[in-house]
Amino acid sequence: MTDEDFDAALIASAFAIAGARGWRHVSAAAAAREAGLDLAVARQRFAGHGPILKKFGQLADRHALTGALTEGVVKDRLFDVLLRRVDFLQSHRAGVLALLRMLPLNLPLAAWLAGETEISMGWLLEAAGISALGPRGAVRKKGLLAVWAWGIRAWTNDESEDLSATMAAFDVALTRADQIAARFTQPPPAEPFAPPATLAPETPAFPPSPPEPNPPEPPPPEIDPTI
Repeated sequence: MTDEDFDAALIASAFAIAGARGWRHVSAAAAAREAGLDLAVARQRFAGHGPILKKFGQLADRHALTGALTEGVVKDRLFDVLLRRVDFLQSHRAGVLALLRMLPLNLPLAAWLAGETEISMGWLLEAAGISALGPRGAVRKKGLLAVWAWGIRAWTNDESEDLSATMAAFDVALTRADQIAARFTQPPPAEPFAPPATLAPETPAFPPSPPEPNPPEPPPPEIDPTI
């Protein structure tokens, strides 16, 4: 048995136990015993719930990335890779639902799992041909994480065989996310053309000095009456 086969068998056993008896009864040792796996190897590869959940997420990502669409519009590529990941969760549905019920009672684990899922969203973005690097990539990962949470919320109540309600929820969420993204990528509208206003006469930098007043005329000479 390869390491990958061992991990897959232990993960399947752990989620089966969770679905049947709850996550309080899940441990690497219990999962190994249920699956008939070597306890020593289980101890080496899985030390607790964290490694089990981390490996589960990696297996879900591998299932989503294998054979993902590489052509078509971005929304369709994202829809495809998200549904592929849901397909893996569906194969362990009872255990995943038990995990979701347990998370509100363990907030540190919930916060850690949200961070791990955000990392997974980065891989799904890359699979769809969208960069997950840098500040923009961080925003995109959080946006796709919100889409994922919306779709999973519908999935938890979707008992149909074709998961039609889940697909509809992902379609709505992706459409909304695409509309929001478009607001930040479209150039601002051009300002309407306005004819220039009538130009006022140019004001000189130094206005001319006022004209000097004419000098006063000299008074008429006085006439001596004696002459």
